[in-house]
Amino acid sequence: MARTAAISVRVEEDLKAAVEKAAKEDARTVAQYVERLLISHLREKGLYSPKE
Repeated sequence: MARTAAISVRVEEDLKAAVEKAAKEDARTVAQYVERLLISHLREKGLYSPKE
């Protein structure tokens, strides 16, 4: 499915640095890493299941 929606958030510099480090260690972009975190968390809570 094409990614067409954007989300913009402001965070503290230290949080941004931690996310950048984690994304790099996982060989992902920051956007890919944050998307995976969101999907995982929302699936755990039963709030997300992708449309097929």
